Amino acid sequence: MLPIVIAVIVSLAVIAVLSIVGGRRSSGGGESKGGRRPRLASQKNRAQIIRESTKKLSHDPYNTQALLPLADLYFNENLWDKAITLYNTLVDLAATHPDVDPALVCLRHGICCYKLKRIPEALKSLVTVYKLQSDSFDVNYYLGQACFANNDFEKAIPCFKKAYTINPEASGITMPLGMAMYKAKRYRDCLPVLRKALNDDPQNKEALFAMADAMQECGAGDKALKVFVHLRPDPVYGPKSCLSAGVIHARMGQNDAAVQDYEIGLKLKDIPTETFLELNYRLAQCYFSTNKISQGLQCLTTINNTVPNYKDVTALISRYKELNQNTNLQLYLTSGTSDFVVLCRNLVTKFYAHSFVKISDVEVLQETVDIHCEIETPKWEDVELFRFYRTTGAVGELFVRDFHAKLKDKKVDRGYCVTPGAFSEEAHKYVEGRPIDLIEKAQLMTLLKKITLK
Repeated sequence: MLPIVIAVIVSLAVIAVLSIVGGRRSSGGGESKGGRRPRLASQKNRAQIIRESTKKLSHDPYNTQALLPLADLYFNENLWDKAITLYNTLVDLAATHPDVDPALVCLRHGICCYKLKRIPEALKSLVTVYKLQSDSFDVNYYLGQACFANNDFEKAIPCFKKAYTINPEASGITMPLGMAMYKAKRYRDCLPVLRKALNDDPQNKEALFAMADAMQECGAGDKALKVFVHLRPDPVYGPKSCLSAGVIHARMGQNDAAVQDYEIGLKLKDIPTETFLELNYRLAQCYFSTNKISQGLQCLTTINNTVPNYKDVTALISRYKELNQNTNLQLYLTSGTSDFVVLCRNLVTKFYAHSFVKISDVEVLQETVDIHCEIETPKWEDVELFRFYRTTGAVGELFVRDFHAKLKDKKVDRGYCVTPGAFSEEAHKYVEGRPIDLIEKAQLMTLLKKITLK
């Protein structure tokens, strides 16, 4: 009896296990969309569409009943290179086949071209469909994108605006609209749009940089500076942000802060060439303004090794190499007013090394320093006036005429105009027969070598 009972129990257990397993298998069809069954079914449908369409097209390459589902499949899967071939055919067939929607196939052809960066073709198709469906969100949005990609920002703006009007709730429309306005240099108009784009996506660094640059262009440099400083470490927008921050700091007279901005920018990786050159150029200017000539020359040499003949780098290298080798010339060109006056007084004394020189007046003007002096020698006495220019450019006739008028006003016997550059040909002609001597760079350099300042 017991063996029979045990056998029955075992049989019931086996039946129960089989029922559970069967139940689990039958319940598999209820898995979510991401589960195995629906995915297999989807793959089966996809394969079926491809198989059936390919078969039909092998017999008739213009079979719209095969072209449409296959093109739709590839388009929805973002297989743009495959979809565009089919839409090329469908666009041509749309005029003679009522089952082909000309607006739809033309739109999708334009979108495929845009996605494949074939912008001229995209524009052609999207302009065509715009004439058919000017009130379509997709038509306006992608036409705006194609115009933007073609750098035609003024045409992109109304497209994005119309798309926004059609569907204000659509995501991703404020960013391209704001950027189109920014690229079109409509700086004041783009600010509220870019702010909205940042509200939608606070991590959007492109919108943040564009907004800061627009604020700077609108005169809000202090607000823009905070954003640029915040963006300095960014691997993409950091180099340009460092450059912009440095320009603002330099404009504010904060050279040390500007140097820090430029140096941070140059430490970043993958800097665009133009930004790299400009960072070095601006950094060199900051170094020169603080008499760090060696460091400035290193920056200029880096530029010259990267892109020869960039801006006026060759001329600057020549000039500052000379300055670097002549401390007194550095003082003459770059020192503060008080140090420059001391140097000029020494130059006057060295000019008459074997005479008694009494400096009676020093007048510091906006661009020059005038030194009025009395000269006594065993043979003669004179009242003379020296005018020192600091510009390395050419000093013209009008400036010399002004100096001559001052000589007569002060009743001075003779005058000397001194420049580290040169005097124009007209200036040289003007002083002929007049009590004025013109001292140019070569003679000034000789005088500077005689001076030893502590």
